[in-house]
Amino acid sequence: MKHTQFSGRLVMLGFGSIGQGSLPLILRHIDMDPNLITIVTAENRGKEIADELGIKFTVLPITKENYKTVLSPMLGKGDFLLNLSVDVSSIALVELCRELGALYLDTCIEPWVGGYTDPDATPSERSNYALRETMLALKNDTPAPTAVITHGANPGLVSHFVKKAMMNIANDTGVKTPHPETREQWGQLAEKLAIKVIHVAERDTQVSANRPKQVDEFVNTWSIDGFISEGSQPGELGWGSHEKHFPADGGRHDFGCGSAIYLNRPGASVRVRSWTPNEGPFHGFLITHSEAISIADYFTLGDGSVRYRPTVHYSYHPCDDAVLSVHEFAGKNFTQQSRQRLMMDEITSGIDELGVLLMGHEKGAYWYGSQLSIDEARKLVPFNNATGLQVTVAALAGMIWAIENPNAGVVEPDEIDYRRILEICEPYLGPVIGAYSDWTPLLERERLFPEDIDRDDPWQFKNFRVV
Repeated sequence: MKHTQFSGRLVMLGFGSIGQGSLPLILRHIDMDPNLITIVTAENRGKEIADELGIKFTVLPITKENYKTVLSPMLGKGDFLLNLSVDVSSIALVELCRELGALYLDTCIEPWVGGYTDPDATPSERSNYALRETMLALKNDTPAPTAVITHGANPGLVSHFVKKAMMNIANDTGVKTPHPETREQWGQLAEKLAIKVIHVAERDTQVSANRPKQVDEFVNTWSIDGFISEGSQPGELGWGSHEKHFPADGGRHDFGCGSAIYLNRPGASVRVRSWTPNEGPFHGFLITHSEAISIADYFTLGDGSVRYRPTVHYSYHPCDDAVLSVHEFAGKNFTQQSRQRLMMDEITSGIDELGVLLMGHEKGAYWYGSQLSIDEARKLVPFNNATGLQVTVAALAGMIWAIENPNAGVVEPDEIDYRRILEICEPYLGPVIGAYSDWTPLLERERLFPEDIDRDDPWQFKNFRVV
C-alpha cells in the first residue's frame, strides 16, 4: 500500500541498522522513483543491501567542513533529507534544508562529533535539553519547509502512544472529554486524569543463544555508537510539579523552558524501577532521551509558574548482552570496548516490549505499547530486528506526515496528529496492547533493609530511583 506520493529527490544520510531497515519500508509505502534516492554514509556497511535494492550508494563522511559542499547539490526545493547519521549536527542540517527548501527528518538531535562528551562543556551544555532548546530556536511564525525532529521509536512513536493511552484511560475511568486538539487541551486532560509520572518503559528480551557476548565487546540490538553516546550524557528527566524531593546530584538549567532537570552522572549509571506487562517489575537505565523533555514540556500548564507537569523519563532494560556490555563499559570508566557487534541475523528469540507507563491516575498504572517479536519483525520487513522495526516504521510515518504537511517548519512528535502516525505504524508493531496494573515502586520495599522512601506518595522520583 502506498501511503503518499513523492516526486522529489531523497538523500539518506547514514546507512547503519536503521537506514538499512528503513529503505525497504520507504520503497514499499512511498510512491517515488528509486533512481532519485541516494545514500550518503561514512562507511561501506550496508552496501550489499543498497545494491540489492538498486539504490545509489556513496561513501563520504559528512563533517562540519564539508556538509554544505556535499549536500547542497543533492538537495533543492521539494527534496527530502532523511538524517539517520551519528556525529553530524542535526541543527546545521535543518538550517541547510531550510535554505535549500528541502524537507527533513531525524530520529534524534545529534551534535557534531564529540559534542556529547566534550569535557570543556558543562553537563547542562551537553544535555539533550540544550540541544532541543537550540533546535526549537529555529521555529518561527512564517511557513518553512517541514523538519520533523526526533521521530524514531523513542523519541517519536512513544509520544503518540502517550496520547492514545490518555484517551483510553479517560474512556475507562468515565472522564467525559472532547477529543483534545490543542496543546493546552492535552495538558488539561493529563491534569484532569491526575497523571503524575510517565515512563517510556522498555524491556528487550532478544537473545542470541549461539553467540554470547565476549570480553571487550559491546553487543546491542541497535546502534552501539548511539547507545554509548546517549548513555555517556547526563541522565535527564522531565521534572513534575508534584515532586517534593530534588535529587542531591540533580541540576537545573538556567535557560530555556525549564521542563527538565539533569543528574550529574552518566545516564548509563542511573537505574530506575519500572514495569511492563510481559516482564513485570524491572530495573532500567535512565538514559537521556528528548521525549523526556518534550513530553513534559508539552503537557505543562500554568502562566508564569507551573501549575501542572508530569515527571517523564526513560526506563530502559536493553537485551541482556547489552546490559553486560554497559556493565563492562562503566567498569572501564566509560571507555568503549575495542569491538562492537550489532545483533541481527544471530538473534534466536525474544521481543522488544516498548511502551509508555502512565501512573498516578484513578486506576494506578497503565502501560500502552508494542510487543514485537523477532520472528514477526523478520516476516514483516527484511533487514530489521524487533528493536529496529519499531524505529524504522516510525521514521517512515514521520516522513509521510512531512510530505503531506510540507510547510510546517520545525515540528516535534508531540505536535503531530497521533492518529495518522499510529495508522501507518500499527501494522508493523506486533501486538499493540494496553494493560492496567496495581504496581508501584514501593512494592516489596524495605523487606530486608530500611530505605529512604516516601510512603505518602508512591509516585515520587526518589521512590523509582535505585540507589
